[in-house]
Amino acid sequence: MMELIGSLMILLGAFFLFSAGLGLLRMPDAFTRIQAGTKASTLGNILVLVGLGIYHPDWSAKLLIVAYFVLMTNPLSSHALSRAAHAIGTPMAASTITDALRDAENADKEEGGAG
Repeated sequence: MMELIGSLMILLGAFFLFSAGLGLLRMPDAFTRIQAGTKASTLGNILVLVGLGIYHPDWSAKLLIVAYFVLMTNPLSSHALSRAAHAIGTPMAASTITDALRDAENADKEEGGAG
């Protein structure tokens, strides 16, 4: 029974990894591609690792360490890539309504210039 549950978790993780790859192809600009690739691939990787942990309980400690690094590095690296893309002026999709980073930078400039 545990092998079946582990296999289902791995299959569910593979589905999320597939959806991350599909998101990279379908999204209109670099920022939404980074978002789609990071969120879905993090969840997919964690589900695969949980499935492997259920399927092979003796690997659990090593898989927990790998899961920790996935949870720490995926969001941080996508944030760094997004900030770098914004800093060099990578264009956003035409449907983008709000640029919160630009708004925050303008507010900082206004506060700095007033004092």
